[in-house]
Amino acid sequence: MPKGIYKVPVAINEPIKNYAPGSPERIELQAMLKELRSKELDAPMFIGGKEVRSENKMRMAPPHDHKHTLGYFHKSDKNHVKQAIDAALAAKEKWANLAWEHRAGIFLKAAELLAGPYRAKINAATMLGQSKNAFQAEIDSACEIIDFLRFNVQYMTEIYAEQPISSPGIWNRLEWRPLEGFIYALTPFNFTAIAGNLPSSCAMMGNVVVWKPSNAQVYSANVLMEVFQKAGVPAGVINLIYPSGPDAAEVVFNHKDFAGIHFTGSTEVFQNIWQTIGTNIHNYRSYPRIVGETGGKDYIMAHSSADPKPLATALSRGAFEYQGQKCSAASRAYIPSNLWKEVKEYVVADLKSMKMGPTEDFTNFINAVIDEKSFDKLASYIDAAKKDKDVEIIAGGNYDKSKGYFIEPTIIVAKDPKYVTMCEELFGPVLTVFVYDEHKFEQTLEVLDSTSIYALTGAIFAQDRYAVELATKKLSNSAGNFYINDKCTGAVVGQQPFGGARGSGTNDKAGAKINLLRWVSPRTIKETFVPPLDYKYPFLQAD
Repeated sequence: MPKGIYKVPVAINEPIKNYAPGSPERIELQAMLKELRSKELDAPMFIGGKEVRSENKMRMAPPHDHKHTLGYFHKSDKNHVKQAIDAALAAKEKWANLAWEHRAGIFLKAAELLAGPYRAKINAATMLGQSKNAFQAEIDSACEIIDFLRFNVQYMTEIYAEQPISSPGIWNRLEWRPLEGFIYALTPFNFTAIAGNLPSSCAMMGNVVVWKPSNAQVYSANVLMEVFQKAGVPAGVINLIYPSGPDAAEVVFNHKDFAGIHFTGSTEVFQNIWQTIGTNIHNYRSYPRIVGETGGKDYIMAHSSADPKPLATALSRGAFEYQGQKCSAASRAYIPSNLWKEVKEYVVADLKSMKMGPTEDFTNFINAVIDEKSFDKLASYIDAAKKDKDVEIIAGGNYDKSKGYFIEPTIIVAKDPKYVTMCEELFGPVLTVFVYDEHKFEQTLEVLDSTSIYALTGAIFAQDRYAVELATKKLSNSAGNFYINDKCTGAVVGQQPFGGARGSGTNDKAGAKINLLRWVSPRTIKETFVPPLDYKYPFLQAD
């Protein structure tokens, strides 16, 4: 059989289509939206390569049109979780032994399917199921997942190529083994790309996966699973199930072959998972890998030298794209007193021009928040702010859930930098601003750094380079992704590896080689060509 040291195609970022009126991609996407809305999807579980259905069906609806039925998914119970684990373990040996280039080929094919024939379908499913506008869907469910797949294949080959030095007469090598057991991928609603990356990055390294998506993302997860199967992911390698969190946890975290969790979600849930794993640590075959990206209370910090217009644009985009439902979204801002009047005028004008409504109307910049629970939470914060004499709502503040879960983009100005909406993660289109004395920049940096438990993303706006340097140093632990004169969202795979520390997760950087290293266990192999024949060393000889 021919052998070779294979080189994979060089990874490049997928070009973003603009969906301008009359463009081929716009026409294709509009047709796909119409097609998907016209029928109800019956979304099964996928266990061991087979479609599995239950008697307990859950309705799916667009957040911006909750009276319309997109379809139903089949709720999983504990037995389905056990079946998924069994199927994964049954597939493990054959998958782990498959030559790496064939694993690479599968996921490179998945990227090409998403870039071409499935692009409109994955984007339309994300627009309908998660209420993302066309551009937000394009950069997420098309471009980012394509980038994850391509760059991860490249990172995989770089990891395999990392080998130790050898001494004369000795050959040292590293074998990068998949983990012993199965991986549990627990994925969020807000990024289809993350939902696809968490199971696929583990599987790419030879692991088998039990994947539980958010209930609010099942509609597009079903398309991802279709792509994985069409690309050739073997039966049992990735198993897609829809149990409740507690049911899944009870089975997964008590299983001796649990080898790791790849998680994106809330800090509270992740901390509870960590605690459960710690309690059960004596039950496992090995120490599980715990990788998580969790909450954020992301900031934009402005210095008195900042240019007001780019700063205002960063606030408008960073806080309100995808209704602020990004882990990286700007939700607190610190604006110096000398700039506030001008920045306020720009941002308020931006918000007045933003159209809000369903994703099918491409002129809408703002769409719905994900569900009623999120809507009610955000409405309660806005109502509390309206009653508080120490804060002022200068834009937005209205909401309506009669047809869809719509929250107006809202800006709160707080007198206290520790006001509740400056500290707590809201995960919605609400930005809180603290206007500080322009002469107290350094003191405000200290306030910013001590305000939140999170440390995911942040930005500094300044023309004064000394101020940029000071903020970069003072805020070194406040954000895992830090931006200079740019909004604090929009990390690109291969360019800005994403993740934060403190209460924001383990900072294992999705979209970077460091993440894939978490899903392998290296074995060192030393081969001696001419072994010694005598135990005695020269020092043992008498003088």
